[in-house]
Amino acid sequence: MARPDFLVIGHVVKDVVPDGWRLGGTAAYASLQASRLGLRVAVVTSAPASMDLAALLPGVDVHRVPSRRATTFRNCYHDGHRSQFVLGRARTLALSDVPDDWRTVPVVLLGPVCGEVPPGATSLFAHSLVGVTAQGWLRRVDSQRRVTARPWPDSPSWADGHALFVSEDDLAGDTSALDRWTAVFPVVAYTQASRGACLHVDGRWCHIDAFPEREVDPTGAGDVFAAAFLARLHEAGDPALAARFAAAAAGISVSREGTLAIAGRQEVEERMAQHPEILLR
Repeated sequence: MARPDFLVIGHVVKDVVPDGWRLGGTAAYASLQASRLGLRVAVVTSAPASMDLAALLPGVDVHRVPSRRATTFRNCYHDGHRSQFVLGRARTLALSDVPDDWRTVPVVLLGPVCGEVPPGATSLFAHSLVGVTAQGWLRRVDSQRRVTARPWPDSPSWADGHALFVSEDDLAGDTSALDRWTAVFPVVAYTQASRGACLHVDGRWCHIDAFPEREVDPTGAGDVFAAAFLARLHEAGDPALAARFAAAAAGISVSREGTLAIAGRQEVEERMAQHPEILLR
């Protein structure tokens, strides 16, 4: 395979559902979104051999670090907010797990779900556009295996990326950290589910509404937003265009369960054309 255009680092996840499990995690949602936009995509992850990643992530080049267990979550939704429980965890990744010839990839997304991406990972990609989904570093697991919020660390090792993606669920209602993040990252995207997203760029906050959609399953919408935003930002260099593209992609993604609704480029562009009034303001 040729050098990837887009690399995602993080655990693929088993999301427990009533009849078994389905694929989840930032690495899965983001890589599939980037792939369906026509990019060459790779993933560095850790998972047991029993997970057929070639079938689960078609068209994605996967570097699998062997693990006896898969990272496994149970998600519960109530009034638009998610509660999560960690039922298992795969092996933590190391810097050496990233193949040397993938360290010059144009676009990288660090997408931990439970702190598995190693400190200093951004240092591997000196010439890449690097995005960071904060959720995996803002979590801890209590004695009941429930995921709870972890405060922003004083000196986060991942704070030298170009764009930070964080959701209202990640912050558990405490938005005080946003001011600190905007002082560190050139771009901060704060996603707010059906209320859209706020974007901090060039020293100010802007907002974009969510694209209208009948919501079936909101899981992974923030990861889809992150992948679509980075892909479009790399292409066009315009955060406003990237935000609009990402919001349209995220809106489509909630219309079916799991990864089934992740859209290709034509569908995203058609959705934007249907709603010219939805802009970053």
